[in-house]
Amino acid sequence: MAVLAFALTGVQCSQDTSRLTPAQEARFQEEGIVRRADNVVFHYTHDYAARGYRGGTRENREDRLASIVVTHRTVLIHKNEKVGIEITPRSRRYDVSRREGRVLIRAGTGATSEVWSFEPADDAEGWTKDIRAVIRGG
Repeated sequence: MAVLAFALTGVQCSQDTSRLTPAQEARFQEEGIVRRADNVVFHYTHDYAARGYRGGTRENREDRLASIVVTHRTVLIHKNEKVGIEITPRSRRYDVSRREGRVLIRAGTGATSEVWSFEPADDAEGWTKDIRAVIRGG
């Protein structure tokens, strides 16, 4: 029974994506956290050029469990200390849009673009607006 409890605890801990470094936590507190969602399923889509493929690109899709922090100056999608994307006002080629209840964050353009989309628990329009404010520099 103890082994089963330990195994289940390990599985649950491995699913937590919210841990940040102390430096990141301090930075985000200083910048002012506007929104935060932990352990969210993101639909990650990546376009890539494929030789010999009619149309020139292919799309790769997968679900990724990650967390998101939005401050007045940063958007960070991360899995603990591992960064998926980090957007600051100096970042280029990012865009955010909303499709019904989903927020879509596009990084890059054309055959090298990737999209991280998620469905926040509430206020998809507010999430979109706050992320757009970081992209546009406030």
